[in-house]
Amino acid sequence: MPERDDLPLPDYDHLQVGSLTSRIRTLGADDLQTLITYERSHANRVQVMAVMENRLSSLKAGAQPSGGDPAAATPESAPAADTGSKASPATSGPPVNPPSHGDPTNPAQPR
Repeated sequence: MPERDDLPLPDYDHLQVGSLTSRIRTLGADDLQTLITYERSHANRVQVMAVMENRLSSLKAGAQPSGGDPAAATPESAPAADTGSKASPATSGPPVNPPSHGDPTNPAQPR
């Protein structure tokens, strides 16, 4: 039985199903069989097993592993983008001061 450190995908246990589905496409039949054996003896997730067994069947039928790095950063673990506001005193507009005699667009206010 393979150990966690011997798996072809780093941090396999923490990969989300969507990320795992795309990453197994980079693996050959032997590495995929290692993951299937590990999955069966640990979590045995139905969806994951179905995806991996279908992919293994495709590989045995002549499909080739796709390019890509199975160890690349996942979107889930990638650093968060800096989404803060870009407003600063240098980029803000001039101050808005209401007229001293009331608001001309409000008929309830005297002019």
